[in-house]
Parts: sequence; structure tokens; C-alpha cells
Amino acid sequence: MKTPTFEEWKQRGEYHEVYGKKLFVIDEGNHEETIVISHGFPSCSYDYYQVLPFFTQKYRVIVHDHLGFGLSEKPLDYSYSLVEQADFALGLWQKLGLKEVHLLGHDYGTSVVTEIIAKYNHGFEPVKLKTITIGNGSMLIEMAQLLLTQKLLRSKIWGPLVFKLLSKSRFKKNMSGLWHDKSAIVPDEFDVLWDMINYGENAQKIFPIVSRYTLERAFFWNRWIGGMAKTDKHINLFWADKDKVAIVDMAHVLHEKIPHNTLKILPNVGHYPMLEAPEKYAEGVMEMIENSKTSN
Repeated sequence: MKTPTFEEWKQRGEYHEVYGKKLFVIDEGNHEETIVISHGFPSCSYDYYQVLPFFTQKYRVIVHDHLGFGLSEKPLDYSYSLVEQADFALGLWQKLGLKEVHLLGHDYGTSVVTEIIAKYNHGFEPVKLKTITIGNGSMLIEMAQLLLTQKLLRSKIWGPLVFKLLSKSRFKKNMSGLWHDKSAIVPDEFDVLWDMINYGENAQKIFPIVSRYTLERAFFWNRWIGGMAKTDKHINLFWADKDKVAIVDMAHVLHEKIPHNTLKILPNVGHYPMLEAPEKYAEGVMEMIENSKTSN
């Protein structure tokens, strides 16, 4: 598959205004059922370009760039809290007229999903969550094997300096380290993702702020992990087992904590399964969705 350029990806999507902010949205596939995707850090909707052709054979697929990410607005007057990111996701889906969805989350996006689950637990479900599938997110922050760059970026003192010193070559090296199968690396993808991170006049200012999201995973542990431990929603756990950051042991701990769940392991794949092994990832996600449609 040809790797889309920055401009080609921008042309594939459109902007929607939600709560006065502009979100970049990819909306493809003409089907009754809809998959909505909550992407990871520090990337964006671009992560899913290889799996979209598989998903859209059966589903409408909507993936937006979270505020502060990719081609979405990067405002200075925003908290960049995962709680607010969940609000914007729900607001977007409502604006698009969605009634029920299959929710898919990865990395950073898994915590957005857990906040949406917490809202459901408190009686707020503006869009019905027909199925929920999450994977390779360091929700159990106490188990995460964070990269040194991640640790430094979340510091109010060191974060801005580290980002100023972060070069494209260093970024590409960090990203390459997250692939288990090095032969699956497509260098052009990293070039585009780097351009996405640096897109917009406020990118340099807000990136260190966005990077502090891991602190919220500790602060809201009881709301998010505790929320999954008591929810009546069925949750699919789909985990690539060679992840160096969100290690596979997390999946097994979550499997024990969540009362209604299904665990599926994707073998010999690293942190970005949708880029490293797109066909296997897409097939696994769709299989879990089909098998759990009646669970929620």
C-alpha cells in the first residue's frame, strides 16, 4: 500500500467544530454499523491508514485527531486533560448523529475510552457503546515501562526543553524501537507523523503539556481502572505481546480485574500493531467485535 503523504492525508479528512474547537476527522465507509477510534500518543488518525481498507469493507469508520494532535486545532486555552478529550469525542459523535458505535482505543486513546466508561458508569451514555475494544495502552501506569523521553516530557521544567531538542532523527529512532518486526518499518510513516506533531503555530508550546497525560493515569486510577473493575460493560482486550512500554503483563492483570472481558493476544508484534501488522490487527479487532456484539 502506498504511504499517504501529509497533504494526501489532510485531503482525505474534514474539519468539524465541537465546543468551539476544530477537530480533524476521517470518516470513511458506507455501512450501517460504525467503528469510532481513539488514537494514541504522540501520533494521530494517520496510525490507521493501513487498516481502514479492511475495516471499511464492513463498517463506517470515524477516527479524529484529539485536540493538540495531528491536524486538529492546538489551542493554548485548553487543559489537555483526558477527561476533556472524552467530552470532545462524545460531542463529535453526537454532532455526526451517531446513535451506537463500536469503540476502539489504543495507547493514549485507551484512557480516553476508560473516561467514557466512567461516564457510562455514572449514567451518561449519549452514544450507545455497542462494543468496546482496547489495547496496548499503559492504563496501569504503575506497570508501564516509559521511555526516558516520555518521563522527561511530562516534567514542567524539562518538558519544553526536551521537545525543543527532540529532532526528527531522534523521534524516528524512538519510534523504530517500538516495532518488534523491524522489516515492517516504513520510514515515510515516521516523516509524516513528525510533520503532524509539529503542525500548527502552537505545536511547540502545547506538546509538553499534552505529554503530562500519564500523570492523570495515576490521579484518576480509581475512576478509570476502578471503573472498569465494576462496569457491567463487556470489554475486549486485544494486546500485541511484544510491546516494550505497555507490556503484555498489563493485559493479563486487566483480564483478572475486569469482570466481563475477552482477552486476545497478538503474537510477535510491537506497540503499534495497526502499522506493524495491519491485516492481523484489523482481522483481530473485527473478530472481537463480531463475537461480543451481544455482550453490551
